[in-house]
Amino acid sequence: MGIVAGLDSSPDFTRIVVCDAETGAVLRQGYAPHPVESPDSGGRPSDVDPQAWLLSLGEAAGGGLLEGVQAIGVSSQQNALVPLDAQGNTVRPAMVGGDKRAQVAAADLIEALGGREAWAQAVGCVPQAAQPVTKLRWLAKTEPEAALRTAVLMQAHDWLVWQLLGRPVRRTTDRGGASGTGYWSAATGGYRPDLVELALGHQVMLPEVIGPSDAAGTTPEGLLISAGTGETMAAALGLGLGMGDAVVSLGASGSVMAIHPEALVDQSGMITSLADATGMHLPVVTTLNAVRTLRGAAELLGLPDLEGLSDLAMKSTPGSHGLVMLPYLEGERTPNLPHTAGTLAGLRRESMKPEHFARAAFEGMLCGLADALDVLRGRGVEVRRIFLLGAAAELPAVQAAAPSLFGAQVVVPQPADYAAIGAARQAAWALGAKQGTLDPRNPPAWQGAAAQVLEPGDQLAVGQAVRQQYVSVREQTHPGAFRA
Repeated sequence: MGIVAGLDSSPDFTRIVVCDAETGAVLRQGYAPHPVESPDSGGRPSDVDPQAWLLSLGEAAGGGLLEGVQAIGVSSQQNALVPLDAQGNTVRPAMVGGDKRAQVAAADLIEALGGREAWAQAVGCVPQAAQPVTKLRWLAKTEPEAALRTAVLMQAHDWLVWQLLGRPVRRTTDRGGASGTGYWSAATGGYRPDLVELALGHQVMLPEVIGPSDAAGTTPEGLLISAGTGETMAAALGLGLGMGDAVVSLGASGSVMAIHPEALVDQSGMITSLADATGMHLPVVTTLNAVRTLRGAAELLGLPDLEGLSDLAMKSTPGSHGLVMLPYLEGERTPNLPHTAGTLAGLRRESMKPEHFARAAFEGMLCGLADALDVLRGRGVEVRRIFLLGAAAELPAVQAAAPSLFGAQVVVPQPADYAAIGAARQAAWALGAKQGTLDPRNPPAWQGAAAQVLEPGDQLAVGQAVRQQYVSVREQTHPGAFRA
């Protein structure tokens, strides 16, 4: 089948991998940071001129990196809103990331449609500051002239695909990217233009949502461009996730997502119902406190890094001598306790040692994520193995506790550019589907990620006892927190 490329345009850099289309083996790769100061950001961190993404792309692809490539897939940061005028020019810089300016706009939108449940029913998620629909509301309220000139809405990967194809009349997106906008429903597979109008004040043109193995088009040089998708969906494709697989991602905050055959409508708003890049669904539950819990514990104990905290925690035993930490340091989203604080319970003379506090921080973080997993399990999502992502996944204290607390096999993949690899796999799929060598319904079977596999083994009963201890403290402190 030849060779394909995957491009991941993250918030800070562009990574390109060139892969063997049949096996997925990475043959070569390129990298370039985005320009430090976006050409037209006005100095605001949440504003980026999309041209910066193109500059970075060009640099990453230098030195003949794409020579011989037959197809390319594009993955990009989610939630980046690119508003265009009728001529296809940006009316203002792209709005990226979790834009705090839009928090009031999110609350406005929730109220305007009739509450959280109304949004969950409409599009499978409740507006948050980062989402494009919320940014539209902010734009209409704060920059009404720019809002009036906005005629077309695109996201980062849509815009990059469109540029690579030479800005054709047809503009496309994929299910994965569309499902994060707040104005497309994964359950119905359709846009809600009324929600765009509710947010922006008028109708606009929206990209055509094409199928997972469809091509967005072909460049004049004959390079096939696949549908593209958001970074989360591309990483899931790069990891080779399937039914029964979940991902626990350890950033400052945490997220849990799993492959599921249908969209989940969640009245409480804890589940965000996204689509994946294969035709399946990707329900996501987030927690506000993951690695920030560990960093706070390390600072309190005067430790210089998380490795030191992990070493200290390993000197304790499962259950931390009865010490239980509810890690709600920034409030919490799962369960929905935005104004609460963390709790330390079970203080006894014998538990008041640094190593037990360190262990309680790890167990509290992981039990909070296990709560998020249980939200999905409670809705019928099958979880047989859990991929653990993020630098903290390498810590011995995390690896020692996670399998028994989660009650499942834990897979720790070797660090790699999974979003770029997923984009390349999508490109190989579109190429094979077009050539008639691949089933349009199933992505190519690439070799899975190299990984460490951890089993709960004989620690399962111990881990579940620790989990029960945590649940008891949570229920006593915040009774009924998980009841809708």
